[in-house]
Amino acid sequence: MKISPLLLPVSIAFLLSGCAQKVTVKALEPAEVSGAADTKQIAVTPFHHDYVNLADKIEVSISKQRIDNKPYFTVINRTDLAKIIDEQKIQNSGLMDESTAVEVGNLLGAQAIISGSVNPPSLHDDLYYVTRTKCKKENCWEVKVACKKRTIALSAQIRMINIATGEIIYADNLSRQQQWNHCADDTRTLPSKQSGAQQLANAIAGSFAYKLTPHYRHISVTLLEEPDMEYSDYQEKLLDSALLYIEQSRYDKAEQLLRKLIESTASQSYVPFYNIGVIYEARGDFLEAQHYYEAADALTVEPVKEINKAIIRIQGLIEKETLALQQIAR
Repeated sequence: MKISPLLLPVSIAFLLSGCAQKVTVKALEPAEVSGAADTKQIAVTPFHHDYVNLADKIEVSISKQRIDNKPYFTVINRTDLAKIIDEQKIQNSGLMDESTAVEVGNLLGAQAIISGSVNPPSLHDDLYYVTRTKCKKENCWEVKVACKKRTIALSAQIRMINIATGEIIYADNLSRQQQWNHCADDTRTLPSKQSGAQQLANAIAGSFAYKLTPHYRHISVTLLEEPDMEYSDYQEKLLDSALLYIEQSRYDKAEQLLRKLIESTASQSYVPFYNIGVIYEARGDFLEAQHYYEAADALTVEPVKEINKAIIRIQGLIEKETLALQQIAR
């Protein structure tokens, strides 16, 4: 099919619109369970009916949590915990109550106790058929192949108690399920209930530890590549060169060129202000980024999608980073 020459500019513009240059921003966010910030020394008790060693997996996941390559939690040795429970003849039937948790925690020097109970994993198989086309030389025909979809699910009740206050920091039922498929004509195998449950237990442990810890999130931020006013050839060259330097992570050089563009346009173009804001956001200096985004916004007459997003986003990032740093410092 021939494309009319009249449509070519529109087609090219459409393709280019989806290829806007972007910068990746690393943003620090607070832990979902804010109360965990006051309890950096943690003990994980044996879980009730722990068919999948979930308590061990949670202990490992928590011990692996790091912020800027530094451990965020200290996990009490399980041998010491078992010894204390045995010596004090404490009945651990899963979800430890507040008074028992405080007693055990004080003996161990822990700031928080995590206890729990695991429900038996479930397995359900569904049979179905798929149609395949088979060919031999010039003859082709359809055959039905038997297949099986296996669904395995696992859930557990988990509780975390602050030893100093006796308050419940976290209490919830966490669950995961996953599906696997196998057909008679493929080489895949279906996991057993136990092996599938082990995978789900790893996922539950990782999810729980993630809730307790501040973490970094990566955000993709779009740059402005087109002038917002009549640019001279020199001004266009400044913008294009700045964008090239940003692409190569040469932020200092890009900022110099964008500042020259601000001076050359008598501070009337919002594009360089916005792009400098993106540079500061990529550096992790959110307050300075906010300053430049607001300067860009002040120069707009009509709403600019990228600037509107930046104004809202940067305020949220500042608030989240402030809270996360407070959690880390406790």
